[in-house]
Amino acid sequence: LTATLAALTVALAVVACGGSTSQLEPFIAQRVFAVGDEASVLTSDGRNYSVNGLNAAGTAIDCAARPIWVQVIASYYGLALAQCNRSTPTVEPRAFTLAGVGARGADAQTQVDTQVAAGGFRDKDLTLFFIGINDVLELYAQYPAQPEAALLAEAGRRGERAAAQVNRLVDLGSKVIVVNLPDMGLSPFARAEAAAHAGTGFDRAAFITRLTRAFNERLGVRIRIDGRFVGLAQFDLRTQQAAIAPGAFGCSDVSRASCTVALPDCTTATIATGIDANTALWADATRLGLRGQGSLTELVLQRAQLNP
Repeated sequence: LTATLAALTVALAVVACGGSTSQLEPFIAQRVFAVGDEASVLTSDGRNYSVNGLNAAGTAIDCAARPIWVQVIASYYGLALAQCNRSTPTVEPRAFTLAGVGARGADAQTQVDTQVAAGGFRDKDLTLFFIGINDVLELYAQYPAQPEAALLAEAGRRGERAAAQVNRLVDLGSKVIVVNLPDMGLSPFARAEAAAHAGTGFDRAAFITRLTRAFNERLGVRIRIDGRFVGLAQFDLRTQQAAIAPGAFGCSDVSRASCTVALPDCTTATIATGIDANTALWADATRLGLRGQGSLTELVLQRAQLNP
């Protein structure tokens, strides 16, 4: 995976060197921050909420062996996250994840507030913003006690509140790459819910897709539409395309969880029989596996390279 992402970075750098899609003035981040949920978390001992890589001996988790997307984006700018700062441990880290396990859109404000209190943002900062999956899952859990229309409206409001924090980051001086939600109606969780309620005549997976879309639509409408400050990575489209043509997007499995143990303890040694961890989209029922993280990385690198 690391080699694949490194090759992708080189390829994108070539694309960005010329032509109509090149940046007017390449943006080189001096610091990188991540606002979000489990997809962007590294624990204090370097574990992630995807599939962890092991050291050469296969005896312990190595935080650099299977980097998550925020690590790869930071490394593109020559930076390392504080929780996995192996190459230059004596140098003060300049990449930080503010993300939290279980975080919802409303928690983005608290995460941004944390950095404001710690010294704030400045012009050469890049913030990676990816949050909202836990909102969709929380709202889905309220059905059928709450009607679909009310839940869809609330999903939209939560997307708007997340967008307000994206715009706030711009006002605070940071450049932002915001990732919209993957189609959670295609997750192993949604597929299981659809199967469990198949006899009701109500497609639970399709409902989860509608909740995802409601959040994403309002997020997209409300963020500041100015490529000089904000880049949007449309992860929903990528997951939908991968579900239709998995091989075209490097996926061998788009419907099953690859891990046999709970995250963040999943490693390349705890993968379900018959699943290739490197090319599986999902790690567990709702969180991204190695290919999901890789696909996310590709989209964000494109935005980092090609936005004005």
